[in-house]
Amino acid sequence: MRGSMRRIAFAFLCLATVLMLAVTAQAQNKIAIDGSTGTAPLVQALGKAFGAKSGTAIEIGKGLGTRARIDALAGGKIDIAMASHGLKVDDVTKRGMTVIPIAKTAVVFAVHESANVAALTEAQVCAIYEGKHTDWKGFGGATLTVVAHVRPDSEVDTEVIRDGIACLKAMTFPAAVKVMDKSGDMARALASTPGSFGVTSATVVEQAKGRLKALTLGGVEPSEANVSSGRYRLVRDAFLILRNDAPVHVRSFIDFIRSAEGSAIVRANGAVAVR
Repeated sequence: MRGSMRRIAFAFLCLATVLMLAVTAQAQNKIAIDGSTGTAPLVQALGKAFGAKSGTAIEIGKGLGTRARIDALAGGKIDIAMASHGLKVDDVTKRGMTVIPIAKTAVVFAVHESANVAALTEAQVCAIYEGKHTDWKGFGGATLTVVAHVRPDSEVDTEVIRDGIACLKAMTFPAAVKVMDKSGDMARALASTPGSFGVTSATVVEQAKGRLKALTLGGVEPSEANVSSGRYRLVRDAFLILRNDAPVHVRSFIDFIRSAEGSAIVRANGAVAVR
């Protein structure tokens, strides 16, 4: 009888140990990610799918700046840094880090669904930002006031449109143009404000599920084919940066992103996969 009780107690002890190890392993398998807020919506979609498959928790921060994200990665405060346009790969590599390109995404001019327009020319975009056209009716759309938004000059989307559209290059945006500090702020403003207009990514438009519409620019649609061929010129890159000694579960996330399954998720979120 005593032997039987000892065996039962031992079995419970083993079970408790296994459960404790499982909980510990699950707690350890977290990936902290921070950096570019423009890249975050795509990484969030990938992280959700990877987490469901692997049990790894993906935690995305609020958007560390260029230097802060690299310092946080170097110091072990995060596992992956998100970056985009203008990344100095050589500088990052010298700090013992690896840069992984994961996608190219169209930078688009988008409108709230209420505007009822599908296309603009570059000159019309500039006229909106200059305040020369204030009603969508002038573009064949709804009788509705244009509410223009832009990102700060230090942000990738604004850098891309200034580089790619001559009449925006040196423009000083008037006070009526609302500056949105974060990509998420822009997404929420465009989705919730009738008549709104602004610059965002094709990923944000895709994830808005019909509340936003990406405009054809100068007769060129921001499609996957046009982004891949270079015909659509306003494009931002998405990079992930990790330490060279990144643990296995972090590298597994990268492998997932670059797999056929990950590439399908990238495409489903309005971007072009880079493998």
